[in-house]
Amino acid sequence: MSRTATVLRGLVLGLGALVFLFPFYYMVIGSLQLAPDQSVAGAFPHPGNLTGANYAAIDSRISLFRGLVNSGIFTGGVVACTVVFAVLVGYALAVLQWRGRGATFALALLVQVVPFQLLIIPLYVLIARNYGLADNYLGMILPFAINSTAVIIFRQYFLQVPKELFEAARIDGAGEVGLLTRVALPLVRPALVTVVLLTFIGPWNEFLWPFLITKRADMQPLAVSLANYITNVAATAANPFGAAMAGAVVLAAPLVVLFVVFQRYFISTDLGSGVKG
Repeated sequence: MSRTATVLRGLVLGLGALVFLFPFYYMVIGSLQLAPDQSVAGAFPHPGNLTGANYAAIDSRISLFRGLVNSGIFTGGVVACTVVFAVLVGYALAVLQWRGRGATFALALLVQVVPFQLLIIPLYVLIARNYGLADNYLGMILPFAINSTAVIIFRQYFLQVPKELFEAARIDGAGEVGLLTRVALPLVRPALVTVVLLTFIGPWNEFLWPFLITKRADMQPLAVSLANYITNVAATAANPFGAAMAGAVVLAAPLVVLFVVFQRYFISTDLGSGVKG
């Protein structure tokens, strides 16, 4: 690649990065402004107009820490269930030979076109009324416990693992659990990171289902608490815009940190490195 092309590529990527990062920068600046300024000039405020009072203002009306804990429990439960079930189902669809495997995979693909909103009412009746799990962490987690997208991702990765590795392990006396934990999973680490990040984003930002299933304020995830604050309380705040931006920063920060920490794992692994010849 010529020097001109390298410089041009750097400029394009740099411009794209600025466009992508500017909303986050504006959100942080907005959360620190003493007096709201929603104009373009507000993106570059005077240092005297910066304060942390907006965070204290919103925390005094809704507990940011409690909202983060609820979001963490909800999201952590969904991620754990999704990874466990998706690994097992993906392995079964890719490696094991059994009748109905193709139909099961087709069903997993079909589920992708069914909108979650279509299932809201039957799920609410089943979980809240029949199971009595309203205002309960388990009631929030159950509808998201398995994710067909995660199943498909793991299946595709497991299909790339050379069959010779499984055959060699079986000759050595390894069972299916050993094949999964000692052979397959170490080779599909990028899939694990991808599934964890994709799954984390969904429940962390989920509003509709937690809003329906939880009525107690101390059980609501931060996304629901923040929406209730904006709807019912923000108008009475000294700086409604700044307080709302402060809540948005707290909600977005864990996602940004998670992506920055794990982005280096978004690389393809050499699945053939364990096979000679």
